[in-house]
Amino acid sequence: MVSLIVGHKGTGKTKTMIDLANSRAKSSKGHIIFVNKNQRLMYDLIHEIRVVSMEDFDEITNSDEYIGFLYGIISSDHDIDAIFIDSILKHADVSKEDIPEFLARLKVISDQHQIDFIVSLSADLEELSGTVKDFELIEPYGY
Repeated sequence: MVSLIVGHKGTGKTKTMIDLANSRAKSSKGHIIFVNKNQRLMYDLIHEIRVVSMEDFDEITNSDEYIGFLYGIISSDHDIDAIFIDSILKHADVSKEDIPEFLARLKVISDQHQIDFIVSLSADLEELSGTVKDFELIEPYGY
């Protein structure tokens, strides 16, 4: 399953993701991965969660490479339950125009490997209305 948390900066998307990831890690039998732009959130997440900082992978410059990167994470760990991707539009030059195809590809990966993806997007829900209709929406705490 692919779930989305959509809203502008300051609406509580990251806080919502942190709480969901921590809660999921406490109850999950699999591993939880949290992909973030940097290491800033590492101390907000419980130690069972693997934090991946995209600052360490600045060679990833587009959504195709990003999908390949996710496949690399998945191939190295067959016990992943969920991957949280915070602020995807700040990673690897992914743009709003890339989002429909990116989410469709995440759905395929999710279905193939039984991994849940929780993705936050800094945008207006109206901007993405056609894109997000097939995905579960999680409201950030700020709404």
